[in-house]
Amino acid sequence: MNSTRKYLLVIAGLFGALGLSAQSPSPVTRLIVRGDDMGFTQSANEATLLAITKGIQTTVEIMPNTPWFAQAVTMLKAHPKVDVGIHLTLTSEWEQLKWRPLTQAPSLVDENGYFYPFIWPNKDYPNQHLQDKPWKLDEIEKEFTAQIEAVRKHLPWASHLSAHMGCTGMHEDIKQLALRLAKKYGLEVSLDQVVPVTYRGSKKTSQEKTRSFMAMLQTLEPGKTYLFVDHPAFDTPEMKAIRHIGYENVAEDRQGVADTWMHPDVIRLINEAGIRLISYRDLKTR
Repeated sequence: MNSTRKYLLVIAGLFGALGLSAQSPSPVTRLIVRGDDMGFTQSANEATLLAITKGIQTTVEIMPNTPWFAQAVTMLKAHPKVDVGIHLTLTSEWEQLKWRPLTQAPSLVDENGYFYPFIWPNKDYPNQHLQDKPWKLDEIEKEFTAQIEAVRKHLPWASHLSAHMGCTGMHEDIKQLALRLAKKYGLEVSLDQVVPVTYRGSKKTSQEKTRSFMAMLQTLEPGKTYLFVDHPAFDTPEMKAIRHIGYENVAEDRQGVADTWMHPDVIRLINEAGIRLISYRDLKTR
């Protein structure tokens, strides 16, 4: 018997004596919990920070064009271990809350200088979507670059890009531009093997949202990596003033997200199921 085989038999015997298996460990279920739109309200900033420090959120997407960006930066600077994504933005969807490009971009804005409300046609807001406007790719490139650099200036550990309201999917040229910028700034993350998941069941109230989220958790399979995306905020007067047609219950809805992500039953289920919470940054180092 050669020495290698002897060694393997000895190791196997040790595992047996200890009541252990020499087989590889069971595959782990991994889950990214991503909270979008940090910076757009103070309420969103506060809920996001709590959902990260006290709850299950693992990644935050920040919008540098928005009114509460400076506060969001201050909060995140105090928590440099938080995974940050740069939420590329070309729309300003709320009726009573607006933001503009960081650059001179006349092809991307309405007559008031704000981003259009939507990317794609919306029957409730006719002729207020960017897709059918004479947008210019060079202006989008300058704007995306400015947004990236605005975040990186303050939060240099930002790990990735994401797209507000799916703006990078508006055209193949914009998608390729975003990929080039991600490579240029070291913000590439491969999501090819990541499975998007959503609620399973009604989510009208906070309680229903929590139950639906927990039902979703129970469907996750070992060995796979999942991504769940939503928008935490608190039900405050600030949030109650924000709406657009078709989404009038913003404050209540986003309070439900915050409640769910910090709910003790959700945290308990994740622990009992052995689900490993990871961030986008973890995908870069695997």
